[in-house]
Amino acid sequence: MGGGGDKIPGSYMGWWGSFGSPPQKGLTTYTLSANRQRPLKGAAHAAVFNTWRRFRGQVLYVAPPFVFAYLVMEWAKKKNHFLSSKEGRALYGNEEE
Repeated sequence: MGGGGDKIPGSYMGWWGSFGSPPQKGLTTYTLSANRQRPLKGAAHAAVFNTWRRFRGQVLYVAPPFVFAYLVMEWAKKKNHFLSSKEGRALYGNEEE
């Protein structure tokens, strides 16, 4: 099993990645110069349109509860304002416990 000749326990096999086997042949690597890379190419465009796509997909799940809560709070504030006014106390003042 394995290659690289006879190995005996305790013998030095080489540094990490070079364990004494012959070099690999037929391997082609491609690199791009650091000054030719554009890591943020299209980031602003993608951010705008991806944000819009995600917003459009979730707005119908998020907005109705917030609209409902806003309407309930507005109703409660108006009701409280009315009950704290002179007319509200005159109309409902005798119903206290």
